[in-house]
Amino acid sequence: MNVTRIRRSVLGASAAVVLPVALGIAAPAASADSGSQPFGPGCSSLPTEGQGSAAGMADDPVATAASNNSELSTLTAAISAADLGDTLNNSKNITVFAPTDAAFEKIPKADLDALLADKDQLTKVLTYHVVDQKIAQSQLGNGDFKTLQGSNLTTSGSGDTFKVNNSANIVCGGIPTANATVELIDTVLMPE
Repeated sequence: MNVTRIRRSVLGASAAVVLPVALGIAAPAASADSGSQPFGPGCSSLPTEGQGSAAGMADDPVATAASNNSELSTLTAAISAADLGDTLNNSKNITVFAPTDAAFEKIPKADLDALLADKDQLTKVLTYHVVDQKIAQSQLGNGDFKTLQGSNLTTSGSGDTFKVNNSANIVCGGIPTANATVELIDTVLMPE
C-alpha cells in the first residue's frame, strides 16, 4: 500500500478507519539497507541479541519488530487495540517516533486507559508520531516534518543527542526495521 493511497484513505475516511490506515504509515524512518547504525544513550539498554535487539528488529516489519522489543510493549498494545499491525507492517519508507514504555508511564493510568479506549483520540496521537518519509540522523539537527496527523513536529540537536518538539529525547534512534526506521523517544507527543 503506497503512501499516496494511504493519505487519500486517511483524508477521506472516518476517524475509526483513519487510525489503522494512518498508523500503518506512521512507522519510523531508516531501513535496514541504509547502512546507518542506531545512536543515542538508550541504545545500550537494547538486548544484544535476539529478535528485540537492533539487529533482530532489522529483520522484521515495524509492528512485528516493535512487538519483539520489551521497551515497546505499551505501544504494541496500542497498535493491537487499533488493529494496526498489518497496516504498519505493509507500509514502506516511514519514520516512527516510538514512545517507550517509560514514556507512556509519564501519563496517569486513568488518562492512558481513556486514550487507549478512544480510537479517534488515539488515532490523532499515534499518527502524530509517524512521518511518511525516511529521516536520516543528519536531518534531525534542525528538522521540521509533517506528520500523518497533519501537524508538524520539530527536531533539534547534534551528534547523538536529539530532541523532538523540545520535549522528548530520542533515547535510541536510527533503528532499522524491514520497512521503517524507528526513533525511540522518552515522552509521548501530543498534537495541538
